[in-house]
Amino acid sequence: MSYDVRIRPEAEDDLKEAYSYFEQCRSGLGADLILCIEDSLSKISRNPEQYPKIHKALHRALVRRFPYGFFCKIHGDIVIVFAIMHCAREPKKWLSRA
Repeated sequence: MSYDVRIRPEAEDDLKEAYSYFEQCRSGLGADLILCIEDSLSKISRNPEQYPKIHKALHRALVRRFPYGFFCKIHGDIVIVFAIMHCAREPKKWLSRA
C-alpha cells in the first residue's frame, strides 16, 4: 500500500529555507538536499510506520546526508508532514505545528 504524502505550507517554507542555506554554502548543495528529501518522501510513502514515534503520534524520518528530519503524522492512508527541520532545532517549534 502506498500512502499519500501531504506537505503542509510551513514544511514547504522549512524546505525553501534549508535549500537557500545550503546553496549559499556551496552551489549545488541545495539541489543535493532536494534529491535526498525526495528520496525520504518516497520511503515515507511506502512505509511510514517504520519511522519511530517521537512524541505521541508524531513520527520522525531522518534525511540521508543532511541533519534534517521530517516530522509527520499518519491519518489512515495519508501522511501529513508538519515540519522539515534541522534535528538540532528546539523541539517546541515543530511540536507547536503538530
